[in-house]
Amino acid sequence: MDDRPADTIEPPSMLLFALEGQRALLEAVSLVPASPLLRSAPQGDGHPVLVLPGFGAGDESTVALRFYLRRLGYWVQGWRLGRNMGLQSRRGHVVHGVTQRIEELFGRRGRSISLVGWSLGGIYAREIARAVPQRIRQVITLGSPFAGRGRASNVDRAYEAVTGRKLRKPDPSILARLSEPPPVPSTAIFSRTDGVAHWRACIERSSASTDNIEVRGSHCGLGFNPAVLYAIADRLAQPEGEWRPFARQGWRRVFYP
Repeated sequence: MDDRPADTIEPPSMLLFALEGQRALLEAVSLVPASPLLRSAPQGDGHPVLVLPGFGAGDESTVALRFYLRRLGYWVQGWRLGRNMGLQSRRGHVVHGVTQRIEELFGRRGRSISLVGWSLGGIYAREIARAVPQRIRQVITLGSPFAGRGRASNVDRAYEAVTGRKLRKPDPSILARLSEPPPVPSTAIFSRTDGVAHWRACIERSSASTDNIEVRGSHCGLGFNPAVLYAIADRLAQPEGEWRPFARQGWRRVFYP
């Protein structure tokens, strides 16, 4: 266990970062042999699920995840806001846009919405849950570095390269708020071999309505990783108001450390 303070966490090694693409491809390929396990996941109750992509990605990156959840019986939607270009470049636009999407989905179904956010999308999901908790059923984050007070992610370099903007030093008060659990049940899915975000920055504080699920895999493959997909299905299948931590008995111990 890494016991360094959160503000001293360094980004994952450049080796893990460099291998992200190859590892993600292997995780996508593993969906085929894992199909019997994925089919055994509990069926959904039809409630709305909004999936938010990670930095630099759009709805095309979450097609596999949304297809799987739709097959289980959920009313799954993408965010429809184009590419996610970061908190400091489009934060106001994203928060406003996602809030509008939530009101739209609630208006069409009249049911609270589960949010699934990948990486930066998970940070947005947690903030939206704070803004409109009465509309949110639960939050599930995939490798989202909401708990790191240092530069615990290799995305910083990518952000500066893609946007041409130098990242400002974050306000400590904002970082402290980001690390606070949202006012709805929240599950953080993370990998200790994540090559983009340090795993310690991606885990929730322990409480009666939070849980952390460790999987084996890359950051870029979280949306294709069979263990991740099954865990999301398990979380979404819980009856509203009856949230419980993820059970790791039996065969699950093999896939969930």
